[in-house]
Amino acid sequence: MTWVNWGRTVECQPGRVLSPGGADDLAALVTECRSTGDRIKAVGAGHSFSPIAAAPSIQIELSRMRGLVRVDPDLRQVTLWAGTHLHEIPGLLAPHGLAMANLGDVDRQTIAGATSTGTHGTGLAFGGISTQIVSATIVSGTGEIVTVDTGSPDLPAVALGLGALGLLVDVTLQCVPAFSIRADERPLDIDDAIDGFLDRVAEHDHHEFYMFAHSNRALGKINTRLDGVVAPSGPSAIRRYIDDELLSNRAFGLLCELSARLPVTASTINEISGRVLSARTYTDSSTKVFISERNVRFREMEYALPLDAVPGALREIRSMIGRRKYRVSFPIEVRAAAADDLMLSTASGRNSGYIAVHRYINDDAADTAAYFADVEAIMTAHDGRPHWGKMHTRDAAYLRSAYPRFDEFLAVRDRLDPDRVFTNDYLDRVLGA
Repeated sequence: MTWVNWGRTVECQPGRVLSPGGADDLAALVTECRSTGDRIKAVGAGHSFSPIAAAPSIQIELSRMRGLVRVDPDLRQVTLWAGTHLHEIPGLLAPHGLAMANLGDVDRQTIAGATSTGTHGTGLAFGGISTQIVSATIVSGTGEIVTVDTGSPDLPAVALGLGALGLLVDVTLQCVPAFSIRADERPLDIDDAIDGFLDRVAEHDHHEFYMFAHSNRALGKINTRLDGVVAPSGPSAIRRYIDDELLSNRAFGLLCELSARLPVTASTINEISGRVLSARTYTDSSTKVFISERNVRFREMEYALPLDAVPGALREIRSMIGRRKYRVSFPIEVRAAAADDLMLSTASGRNSGYIAVHRYINDDAADTAAYFADVEAIMTAHDGRPHWGKMHTRDAAYLRSAYPRFDEFLAVRDRLDPDRVFTNDYLDRVLGA
């Protein structure tokens, strides 16, 4: 059986695919593999673009480990099985009047996959999803069932563990009372979007923008958190269907396919994309505002930079695209997140800005690789840290220089997985063989 990820950037042929039912099943499997030398990798939704979940011998899929384990209403904490998908969580939290504090813009991932790779949203007062973890249960590489919480020095490693420390059984999240968001989306001139980025992320709860290559257009988004849940308002369901499904997915997918076949049309597509989405303001539940449908398949590279470096890096990318004559149909996404204390978080120790570049899945592979390489050169020149679940070429030598707590993480790994039961080629590259 061949396993292929969502972005079709990785495939592998595991010798066995297993669906454990809980911690005891996982512990027995780890004990067996430790004696046979087999390597184990858990996979969630396959939404990472890097080979982080590629299984060299045994693949664990988590479909039998989904749902709510328990709720502590006083602390507003919920424990979820590791295989629970992000899109399932709002329905589990709603009866308890709770919500996750922040989310990214895609909800296909499992909670284990999202936290293990450092999935994040935007908002300078908010960290990535991993920062919401207050406790986690794992099966270590020695077959022990281990729980780490806020009193454990290992939590800053396990909360964003790359799948290198153990198999996640469950995670406990610190939630907040359910709330609504007022979303304001509007076209921006690209110079305004870049020059005003630092001010906007400082002034607003959540700000991001999409920069359209080959044009002077951007689409800005400002989300304002409201107290409690309020009635949805704004454009009609028909208008939102036209914007979010017909224009942002179906029509955009057709235009991307046209660009893949006729790259010269990319600049026209960006002009159309930058102009067709008009300004709109609406209010809805936090989840419905944070999450966007992403049905057009793509490949992605994303780097976290020191926040102040973002405007300069964006100007360099714009210049490079023009100089190298790349034809890029996908917009460039720009976000921000708060500094945190997780060992391998891309925002570890510093407020961070995120620049994500994408290419349509059917674009020429060599051209895509060259584009990503040129972007990566700019990102690394600004002390960039690659998103663990997205495409990059960095190795342990570079990453040790980028992460002050890199060797602390390796020390935790040496204790929890001394025989490297959970390694694969990707982890050997980024953490050292």
